[in-house]
Amino acid sequence: MTRQGSCLDPRPDALTVVDRLAGLSKVISPAVMEQVLLDTGRAGQRACKLSNRVMLWVVLAMGVLTDLPIRQVFKHARRMQPGDKTPSRRNLCEARQRLGVEPVQRVFDLVVKPLATPQTPGAFYHGLRLMGIDGTVLDVPDTPANEAHFGRSSGGRGDSAFPQLRKVSLVELGTHVEVAMAVGGYHDSEQKLVKQLWDHLPADALLLEDRGFFSYAHWKTLDARGTKLLIRLKGNLILRPIRRLPDGSFLAKIYPSPHDRDQDRDGIVVRVIEYTLNDPERTGHGETHRLATNLFDHTLFPALELACYYHERWEEELVFDEQKTHQDPRRPSKPTHLRSQTPEGVEQELYALSLGHFVVRALMLEAAQRENLDVDRLSFTGCLQILQARLPECDSTTPQRLDQWYDLLLAELVQERVDPRRNRVNPRVVKRKMSKFAKKRPEHRGRPPLKKTFAETAAIPGHLSLTRPDSPILTVRS
Repeated sequence: MTRQGSCLDPRPDALTVVDRLAGLSKVISPAVMEQVLLDTGRAGQRACKLSNRVMLWVVLAMGVLTDLPIRQVFKHARRMQPGDKTPSRRNLCEARQRLGVEPVQRVFDLVVKPLATPQTPGAFYHGLRLMGIDGTVLDVPDTPANEAHFGRSSGGRGDSAFPQLRKVSLVELGTHVEVAMAVGGYHDSEQKLVKQLWDHLPADALLLEDRGFFSYAHWKTLDARGTKLLIRLKGNLILRPIRRLPDGSFLAKIYPSPHDRDQDRDGIVVRVIEYTLNDPERTGHGETHRLATNLFDHTLFPALELACYYHERWEEELVFDEQKTHQDPRRPSKPTHLRSQTPEGVEQELYALSLGHFVVRALMLEAAQRENLDVDRLSFTGCLQILQARLPECDSTTPQRLDQWYDLLLAELVQERVDPRRNRVNPRVVKRKMSKFAKKRPEHRGRPPLKKTFAETAAIPGHLSLTRPDSPILTVRS
């Protein structure tokens, strides 16, 4: 529970208390926030400085003001009044715990949605919305609770430095909106987590997936749902052509097992596209790439077009780069991707970060549409930094002033333009592989606090002890 001393503010309206976050209301409606508090049973609380209403906005702001600790986020959220005192970090953390995960997740479910229209550049292919699914791993703080819940990776050189969570995301590729996500521990497979995302697929989706997700059961389930698929296949999968199509693709069957293939039992017909890369400078040169699709009309969906559109899947990799490298990068004071010490805090923070990413991406799309510009031509990092700078300047005293702030913000965002993407080569290599330092092991974690000061510990042969009770050295910080 929060200390009584933190409940000092009698004003019930959260947007009045955190008035400098009012700019977020242009994307996340205050009515949605109130409905979420009612739905999750967090609304019946007396007005206080750290009420659930206030903390819900503060937690969402943590997803945007990621370079600040929570106490500074709270300072950025409200204008100081005479006699105001900033709550301690402990009180703010307790208020986060009291709020819990459910309200933040509920806001995510109600607010985040695909944003592209058929007019959005690069978002549709023949009326099908380009959607991608992929996974990533994030480091979390090294606490016993996080380790027990999420687990660690291990290898020949020992366990990983930090516990890690696995996230699988459904992304609208044309706008970089993370529409849904499934979160598990490091040892939860992507194939297991991805099932949680299927109900979030739009009816008009063309789903692009990497070969790690392909399986007979996976394909059968999604195909039966009517989902249009374009998935890369593993190189060792045996495919026997049934019919060759004029564009070079062919029809074949996939089976539950090799025995079923030998018996030609329970096969599902798919269209296969095979291609190689004839540029020696390009990664993957000489390798045979194979895609499977249930788009069988080769005149409407030519093989070369599908091969090119499959590579739109890499837009999801850029989403993970935006979130992990630019939105919330590691810093010396925060060596992990996330900051929370408990699994519940990690999950709450993860939804807040995704909501923060959605806010930036929604603003970028609105700014680009006003100028008839492809949103890919705007810098995510530049737009995020502008929002971080301008959000505390938001004047919401009247609707007109809020609209004026919003128009000026969009006008500034649209200036953050980048050059068209280069034709790049990206080999999968890293610059630094090993370290000269010894590896941190379990016995180095959770060391008990020292009982003696440095002065009480230091022993100089042949000299009298300096640590008599009245010695000033005992007051020196160790």
